[in-house]
Amino acid sequence: MPPTQTNLLQGTLDLLILKALALGELHGLGVSRRVEQITRGTFDPGPGSLFPALHRLEAAGRLSSRWGASENNRRAKYYKLTASGRKQLDVETGNWKRISVAISYALEAV
Repeated sequence: MPPTQTNLLQGTLDLLILKALALGELHGLGVSRRVEQITRGTFDPGPGSLFPALHRLEAAGRLSSRWGASENNRRAKYYKLTASGRKQLDVETGNWKRISVAISYALEAV
């Protein structure tokens, strides 16, 4: 049974974008597809939330971008992690691991 899609919690989209780009550059639609893939279909960010987040991360120096041709020969903006983005990915990964453990403890409490 495929997982049910879920709304993103506040702050998770940036982490998922950084993780999606950890293996290499992607254009916007590619980032969305990668997020859906790595979350096994649980999250599928739409353009209304994805592109503002990409622009915000780029403005913060976490991503860099370049224009290029997509697989279907259309003009597309490709994003990749900067050194600052890799560092932020490490920080946010640690934070979310601590949060998920704490939530697990809370849910198992009797």
